[in-house]
Amino acid sequence: MPQPPLQAVLFDMDGTLVDTERLWWEAVEQVAGRPLTEADQPEVLGRPVEHTADWLAAATGTAGGQLAAELHREFAARVRTGIVPRPGALDLLDALARAGVPTALVTASPRAVADTVLEALGATRFAVSVTADDTEHTKPAPDPYLAACRALGVDPAACVAVEDTETGVTSAEAAGCAVLAVPSLAPIEAVPGRTVLPSLAGVTVAQLGAMVTRELRVMSWNLWYGGTKVDDHREKQLKVIAETGADVVGLQETYGNSAAELAEALGWHHHQAGPNLGVISRYPITARLGDPDVGFYGGTGVRIRLETGLEVDVWSAHLDCAPYGPYEARFDGLPAAELIAHEGVRLGQMREILRRIADSTPVVLVGDFNTPSHLDWPEVEWPVTKVTEEAGLRDSYREVHPDPVGSPGHTWSPIHAEHEDGSGRPEPQDRIDFVLYRGRGLRVLDSRVVVSGTIRVWPEVAANGWPSDHAAVLTRFGLG
Repeated sequence: MPQPPLQAVLFDMDGTLVDTERLWWEAVEQVAGRPLTEADQPEVLGRPVEHTADWLAAATGTAGGQLAAELHREFAARVRTGIVPRPGALDLLDALARAGVPTALVTASPRAVADTVLEALGATRFAVSVTADDTEHTKPAPDPYLAACRALGVDPAACVAVEDTETGVTSAEAAGCAVLAVPSLAPIEAVPGRTVLPSLAGVTVAQLGAMVTRELRVMSWNLWYGGTKVDDHREKQLKVIAETGADVVGLQETYGNSAAELAEALGWHHHQAGPNLGVISRYPITARLGDPDVGFYGGTGVRIRLETGLEVDVWSAHLDCAPYGPYEARFDGLPAAELIAHEGVRLGQMREILRRIADSTPVVLVGDFNTPSHLDWPEVEWPVTKVTEEAGLRDSYREVHPDPVGSPGHTWSPIHAEHEDGSGRPEPQDRIDFVLYRGRGLRVLDSRVVVSGTIRVWPEVAANGWPSDHAAVLTRFGLG
């Protein structure tokens, strides 16, 4: 059964909502009387004042109580004059308020400092605040997050904690919360159950909700020459992935290193095969499937292990682009028999992919097939999608939207209104990108076509907000 919906979001303060980590770092340097180094981070970042004071006392011989008082004074003085909200923090708080999701402030700072920050941010933004003064043990113990959940009357497993340090992440995960980590000064590793993003900018309520729901979001996306036809394409690609809350993305037209670069920016795992195909995943990749030296067209796959222990094979396919059936049908008027006869190359490519797919593991096959579906064209039994159906793979989009007239689900093409040959003929719009699935443990919750941002038609596409010539397809699978 899916987990309950998002019940609350619990925010760390220093370095997460406000840029105080550097203020704290400077305060400790002032009291220590020396510059701090990377080796000092475990004793300084995410720690209560008393811990850092005792650490300094052991090194200097000064009484810990005296040092704690000095640290309080130095830090509070800096907070009053130098507090700056972190990128995206206020926007996310406002979005949660509009959605009716309660929030809590959970910090290892003392009450006096927390109240100063709350006044600057607006105390009414938070239903509850828990400080170092409010629990017997503070971070990295789970006590602060458990106290916040008790005060809100929510289940920790249905909450997302937002943290910026390993100490805070340890506390939140020990309490049973899902974690969104936005590292400030020190990196944080992405592991199952933990999402790592560079900042809160662009984070949505839906994305947070997906973190506490037992589901798998799989997206198929042709990047179109890696996205290079559009300015700032990598930033725009990352924005799309963040906004959709995708967990795994099967990529086509990776144009070399797109899979690796996207995964590195997200803190995810990746697999690249040949010059064109890849898969990126927030979950660990336990096996790489198919021919690693696959050419421009073909398929590649990975096996991922979910938090539940379920292993799922995810394949990304890109089939040959010519001859293109909708052109032959719309422009040349070829009958169904000839259209089917011309699908031989793609059919062979798909049969080779299906031959490699294991029978024992749940599988999701995504990709740009460069052919329509037999489920959409009643007059043409398009053989590529027909053979996947015969292999037991189900079309997730058409399962949710069974009417091809009412919900055509076109993925080709958001930027082509007219055919590129300059004839002025309307470009045939069709559904040629798919998310197919098979196996126990997966059930479709929703499936949709994804296009976002400003879109101008070809050739004036450099400034587009959507960095591809294909729409993507996103399917939400429930687990269990």
